[in-house]
Amino acid sequence: MSDVELGTPQSRFYHSRGLRLHYLDWGNTGAPLLILLHGGLEHARVWDQLAQQLSADWQVVVPDLRGHGDSDWSTGGAYAIPDFVPDIAALVAALGNRPATLVAHSLGGNIAIHYSALFPECVTRLCVIEGLGFSPEARAKRDEKSRRQQLREWVDKVRELDQRGPSRYPSVAAAVQRLMEHDPRLHRELAEYVCHHGLKPTGDGQWRWKYDHRIRGSGAAEVASVEPADLWQAIECPVLLMYGAESWASNPQQDGRARHFAQAQVVTIEKAGHNLHHHQPEVFMGHLRAFLG
Repeated sequence: MSDVELGTPQSRFYHSRGLRLHYLDWGNTGAPLLILLHGGLEHARVWDQLAQQLSADWQVVVPDLRGHGDSDWSTGGAYAIPDFVPDIAALVAALGNRPATLVAHSLGGNIAIHYSALFPECVTRLCVIEGLGFSPEARAKRDEKSRRQQLREWVDKVRELDQRGPSRYPSVAAAVQRLMEHDPRLHRELAEYVCHHGLKPTGDGQWRWKYDHRIRGSGAAEVASVEPADLWQAIECPVLLMYGAESWASNPQQDGRARHFAQAQVVTIEKAGHNLHHHQPEVFMGHLRAFLG
């Protein structure tokens, strides 16, 4: 799966809140704008296969979220969901403030939902892959602990992250093996591609992920937070919520969250987990194309 086989997108940069942020532009400038947002601890290149297919009909733009890929890291670990939203607004502005369709996974999905709620006039369609955040059941379990206890546990977590530092690997192959242990449904070829673009050498013969490991400690804003149903209700465009049948994530059709959206359909993909767009790319693309029209 080489860059030659996939085509070569243009690497570009823009600025938001003092950070230099990176994105890939797959060309076709006169076409409607489609923005793909990756999940947490990932990078823009995880979308390459899908972006190439979509670029025949869309101008596909794929940013590296702050703290990920080739974008700047945020000083002080500012990686709560609201921290990312101005970055998307700045990207849309850099692209000419054109209406955009958003397709987003996990962390990216949560960011896309917030952006679409705050700027409904800017989003024509929204596809979110397992990106609604905590399920009602998970919120209830979390809130069995007091707010004080939740905050204390968060402080302990970020202190431990500071002391532990980032994960390091003796080789790219070792990172590929770790990624496949984390997601056994991932095809090895894709795992190798993701690691090829997502790792950097440390200077002492080791390899580490490009993302800022402090992203793992971004949960302060989630402490005792309420379900953001008011934001979901503010989204005006059609919404496609996609879930893997074998994922750990709670399906919003079953847990009641889907009812808060004015125009939402929920699709479940069989034989797929949290990364359903990687586990069943052809099935995913069929549903996505039908939704995009």
